[in-house]
Amino acid sequence: MPDTATTRPRPTALQIGGRIIGLVLFAIPFIIEIPGLDEPGERMLSIFLLAIAFWVTQAIPLFATATLVILLQVLLISSSAILPVTDEAAPAAEYFAALANPVIILFLGGFLIADGAAKYGLDKNLAAVFVKPFAGSARKLILGMMLITTLLGAFMSNTATTAAMFAIVIPMLGIMPNAKSKTALALSIPLAANIGGVITPVSTPPNAIAVGILAANGFRVSFVDWMMFSVPFMLVLMAVVYLLLIRMVPKGEPVEFDAQADFDRSPNAIIFYVVAGATILMWMTEPVHGVAANVVGFIPVVLLIALEVMDGDDIGTLDWPVLWLVAGGIALGDGIGRTGLDRWLIGWFDWSTMPRVAAIAGLVFMAILLGNFISNSAAANLLIPLAVGFAATIGTSVYMLVAILALASSLGMTLPISTPPNAIAFSTGVVPLKQMALIGVVVGVVGGVLLAFVMPWYWTLLGRV
Repeated sequence: MPDTATTRPRPTALQIGGRIIGLVLFAIPFIIEIPGLDEPGERMLSIFLLAIAFWVTQAIPLFATATLVILLQVLLISSSAILPVTDEAAPAAEYFAALANPVIILFLGGFLIADGAAKYGLDKNLAAVFVKPFAGSARKLILGMMLITTLLGAFMSNTATTAAMFAIVIPMLGIMPNAKSKTALALSIPLAANIGGVITPVSTPPNAIAVGILAANGFRVSFVDWMMFSVPFMLVLMAVVYLLLIRMVPKGEPVEFDAQADFDRSPNAIIFYVVAGATILMWMTEPVHGVAANVVGFIPVVLLIALEVMDGDDIGTLDWPVLWLVAGGIALGDGIGRTGLDRWLIGWFDWSTMPRVAAIAGLVFMAILLGNFISNSAAANLLIPLAVGFAATIGTSVYMLVAILALASSLGMTLPISTPPNAIAFSTGVVPLKQMALIGVVVGVVGGVLLAFVMPWYWTLLGRV
């Protein structure tokens, strides 16, 4: 009998089809001359088409496609390419550098803090402490769960946040008086985790991809800079979600519970609390001290390892695939810009004939739609690199358009497959698919309208245009 621990799962029909389509698309620019593109641009188009096919169909793991993108860029368009290139070709090190981009370092620090919070039980204990004031009624409990999830999700991955919160929520589901109240409580966690993921640059991969591409184009984005536009957007969406959820809960429905916190008081845990707290404080006060967020993010990596608060096993369990996925997106954007592929793709349509707001709305809802069926990271990787050239074409701010698309990529939450938090909530058995889809559609539409029509105005109000 085969060892089930090492047996590879059989690829699905979609994955097989994706591999075939991806390879065919990859070959086309090598076979057919593409009008308006020089040879490096044609090769980059091959890489881009392959990435689209592989990411949309998950023909191979998402992070594997990201690393493949970097390898193909080195082999086809860098100064070390195996085919002839121009004198202007970037050295291979420029593409490999995406793997150690400052944004990757920033995310590495965020991941280590999130894993440390789980290791020392800080996430669950904080949740237990914060939820106590919301005892008494089902509506208050839902509000409390949403606020706590959002707070944790600002500095932890939405998946880790959801898993930690459900450790507290699952026992509470048993004391909820009726089925609709259980559904509302279970839905409050993934919705808050997904929406809360827009708050900071380390909340979710699309944010990191956006910050990395903005940095490559001369924009330094601090935590405060990001939060100036993400927090108002998040607050409006959270209010919409809360109003939708409490419609399912009878007014005054009582709920009593006793969530106990038991903080780890070991020396290592205390060191972790201090280092994590200081890191978050420094992230939030970057305009005061001037130390870049990525530099701050590397401090806990060094301290927690040097002080043996986190060990080699902890480093091994970090979400390295997500880091590589973000790196692939940064490298893809770099290659698209260097080869002029962005200008070529945008030039297919005369965007000057379309109102700016319509063009932005089209991109926003495309990102939301993609985010429902592929990962939000893949959606961001595909669209954000194009936004840099697209912004100039429609006469809008690169910074604004990239940020808007990053937020839009996180709004795909209609189905259980849309995000890991949705899948976790659906697995409880108390969330009907119809209810999840309905609220997900409303959130997507409201969020899309805010991003396309309100955020550009708000951006102008901030004096960023």
